[in-house]
Amino acid sequence: MNILDNHIHTHFSSDAKDNMEDVIKRAINIGVKYLTFTDHLEYRDTKFSLDCNEYVKQIQEYKEKYKKDIDLLIGIEVGYQSYIKDKIEDVLSSNPFDFVLCSTHRVDKQRLVQSEFFKGLGKEEAYTKYFESIIKTTKEFNNYDTYGHLDYIVRYGKYEDNKIIYNDYKDVIDRLLKSIIDSGKGIEVNSSGYRYNLDATHPKIDILKRYKELGGEIITLGSDSHRAIDVCRDFDKSYSILESLGFKHICLYRGRKAQFLTLNKDIIYSL
Repeated sequence: MNILDNHIHTHFSSDAKDNMEDVIKRAINIGVKYLTFTDHLEYRDTKFSLDCNEYVKQIQEYKEKYKKDIDLLIGIEVGYQSYIKDKIEDVLSSNPFDFVLCSTHRVDKQRLVQSEFFKGLGKEEAYTKYFESIIKTTKEFNNYDTYGHLDYIVRYGKYEDNKIIYNDYKDVIDRLLKSIIDSGKGIEVNSSGYRYNLDATHPKIDILKRYKELGGEIITLGSDSHRAIDVCRDFDKSYSILESLGFKHICLYRGRKAQFLTLNKDIIYSL
């Protein structure tokens, strides 16, 4: 099988459960051909959460060990914050990453997973503030390949209905998508929304549809797996959505360059 997963976490991420070798073995067992590790680069207090030297070294060792069974790629998920832009750039320039996934996990230094960000904010105000922060990031930071889980905020909203309907935020979402497209970058289809009982990918289908209408072509697919068992989970649903919207390719990154793989021809996704 020619399966890929472009968003994988291991024990190098503090919120992940399984060690890297167990994740690799699981991927091999289900027929994955390309596996891109994207452990978290988050800035906490005075330092980054990830030991990049050890991380890269570990992947390179397993890349050699399992080269007959799977193609392992070195990626990273950058939890971008404006005030540490130079520090992030230094990390990216100092390591041989194949793929850089940019994500927004904090707004104004406040973690979205915690409730502080939402205090005193109505849903429209909070969600618009979140999308505006991503637009700001795309304007000032260009050293990434695709943007991760664009509607990530719906996981943690504190409202009676956390869902995002494109038409309710179309102006800010259009500006966001255009900014990504105009900079030559792409977006991620993240299947973890199904694991979070959201019954949708990140982003939702209506945002993906709009991305395509605006000319967006670069798509990566990732499980956002934090456990070995979740590698490629719900990819059947994700591929069905992409096909229904008329996407013909998904991307794999090697040496920070996109390789376009044809759906249904290069990719077999039934497990």
